[in-house]
Amino acid sequence: MCLVFISYKIHPSHRFVIAGNRDEFFRRPTAQLNFIDSDKKILGGQDLQQGGMWLGVTRTDRNGRDSRNFRFGVITNYRAGATNNVGQPSRGDIVLEYLQSGASAIDAVEDLATRSARYAGFNVFFGDETQLVFFSNAENRVHVLEPGFYGLSNHLLDSPWPKVLRGKELLYTSMCGPEKINVGKIIQLLQDRQVPADAALPDTGVGLDWERFLAPVFIDGTDYGTRSSAVVQIGYDGQICFAEKTYLRQGEHKLPLYKQMHL
Repeated sequence: MCLVFISYKIHPSHRFVIAGNRDEFFRRPTAQLNFIDSDKKILGGQDLQQGGMWLGVTRTDRNGRDSRNFRFGVITNYRAGATNNVGQPSRGDIVLEYLQSGASAIDAVEDLATRSARYAGFNVFFGDETQLVFFSNAENRVHVLEPGFYGLSNHLLDSPWPKVLRGKELLYTSMCGPEKINVGKIIQLLQDRQVPADAALPDTGVGLDWERFLAPVFIDGTDYGTRSSAVVQIGYDGQICFAEKTYLRQGEHKLPLYKQMHL
């Protein structure tokens, strides 16, 4: 992901509501939302170039008894100018390995922290039925989060980037209010293209033109842009609904693709 918002224990019927956009080069091969394993336990999109995930969820029947248990993981890159990632492991493996493990969110993050320097810059949320945990190898600090509404892009948690502030303003009522979750409305809000003033832009070392291009919640581009929007609902009863809308390259005229699955 490049932009993600998480409502944690605020909505009256959902422990988690997760919404965000994945921005990527359109030439990078990607699988849409589906089960990525033969056992049909891990649900999400998949990067077909490296095999990793940016957002995924799994059901965790610990001790074969409680189907309300679950894990989810979501990752963003940490942007700090031009980088050379040759020889470094794929950051998408971080989410997939967590979902494949039997570890709790906190145990998985603490283990990840011991080996995080081998990866290029990243941020992760790991969540389960008991906790939400955040970690960034840019600051090397584990955060066990309290209930709240969180925003993350390609910097630290709740950094006041215009797209994070704009997204939180747009999405708070839909993700945290008392009304039933309206997935279509959330996805529509994730398509916001408002461009902030230059004075509000961060300086991440990529140059002003790229800062402007990357600044909106939704990025319109020919070679690079927002590839998909996702909304994940995890109820207090353990029910999981994952919706994804896929966007095509700018200039293509086929209808965008929408998919919704339950776990």
